[in-house]
Amino acid sequence: MILEQMYTKCLAQGAYFICSQGEAIIIDPLREVQPYLDLANDHDSTIKYIFLTHFHADFVSGQVDLAKATGATVILGPNAKAAYDYHGAKDGEVFQVGALQIEVIHTPGHTMESTCYLLRDEDGKEQALFTGDTLFIGDVGRPDLAAKSNLTKEDLAGHLYDSLHNRIMPLSDDIIVYPAHGAGSACGKNMSSQTSDTLGNQKETNYAFKLEKQDFIKELVTGLSAPPSYFPENVAMNKRVNTDFDTIIKRGTTPLSVSAFEDLASQNDVLVLDTRSVSAFAKASLSQAWFVGLSGQFAPWVGAIVKDINQKIIVITEKGKEEEVATRLSRVGYDHSLGYLKGGIDAWIAEGKEVVQTQEITAQEFIDGLSNGSIAYPVDVRKDGEFATSHIEGIAHKPLDNVHTNSKELDPAKTYHVHCAGGYRSLIYASIARSQGVNMVNVLGGYGAIKKTELGTIKITE
Repeated sequence: MILEQMYTKCLAQGAYFICSQGEAIIIDPLREVQPYLDLANDHDSTIKYIFLTHFHADFVSGQVDLAKATGATVILGPNAKAAYDYHGAKDGEVFQVGALQIEVIHTPGHTMESTCYLLRDEDGKEQALFTGDTLFIGDVGRPDLAAKSNLTKEDLAGHLYDSLHNRIMPLSDDIIVYPAHGAGSACGKNMSSQTSDTLGNQKETNYAFKLEKQDFIKELVTGLSAPPSYFPENVAMNKRVNTDFDTIIKRGTTPLSVSAFEDLASQNDVLVLDTRSVSAFAKASLSQAWFVGLSGQFAPWVGAIVKDINQKIIVITEKGKEEEVATRLSRVGYDHSLGYLKGGIDAWIAEGKEVVQTQEITAQEFIDGLSNGSIAYPVDVRKDGEFATSHIEGIAHKPLDNVHTNSKELDPAKTYHVHCAGGYRSLIYASIARSQGVNMVNVLGGYGAIKKTELGTIKITE
């Protein structure tokens, strides 16, 4: 038996490859299918089944393209309905893969079709449980993502409690739990950075197994931030047949001359997205460009700030990163990338086109400016929880998640100094506000650097 976790840090997502005696399965595949084909080829195996734990909200899964490429059968859990060919599994149904068995354990709660898959080895011993978003390491799936459901989040939380306590808790302690996500995913509130653990340890340490039902429901529905706007769009995409991945990548990697890029950038329905590093963007970019760097959580932040999933996008990126950008956009359903600036920002400058800089200051310069009054409009763009934990006393709080609403409160006649935790999210915020005509200054190193400065008269609220 071979079991491999294929973890994608940008999405904090785990897909799984399992094979035995020349047969293989994939659980929760990403949209690009070539890595799975390569893995199957490396292990001289044929992909027989593609299992989905549920209709994912935070990424577009690749089951349709993968089934087309391999002839594999797509397996969906009870209550699932999709527009493509699939086998609707029954609770307790068992699938044979080589000498291995995969048992279906229906675990409604995160969504009503949510299903875990129990792996038994060649000797029939229970080895692993693939839990999707039902059970994370240290957390469980949020109960408010079911698209077009007539159930309340309290109803779903109650179902999830029953699934955890009646279907998962009785299983053996030495089973390894493999979830669909880890820390950084918006599908839970406070999951661990670990990507697997024994079920026994989770029974001992995960709050979800310790609370009484009503307390569990209250805990799950309290303090939920609004899910990113692209989540329901991705759920819908995961139920239908989408544009094939190769077509999306071919279009997204179209090289655009400076004149062609300029023509598209001038159109109101086209967004210029700059995916380079923080320093490269700050040094020179287009005035209307939004920054979302590939070095951070690129895809989730695109999903959070680009409200229209059908948005036409043209890209400025580093040489050799064009396909990666198109791929990572497609993972969250942004399939309308039209191409990239050939030759990058250097080609733009070489033809005499205008660029703008984003002013940056150090954390100490920021604190000194607050102390002497030269900085009058500081802004913290971190998440609510981060801000509540610790922040500069008296600072304005405008979370990046709500940038399209709270940036309208900014005065173009003023200069705002903006920080996040490390300088990445604040530059996203600054780029969007600047595209609206507001003068923004980014604080290098963000709050992490600020707390290491000589604060002087500036106070921290904790």
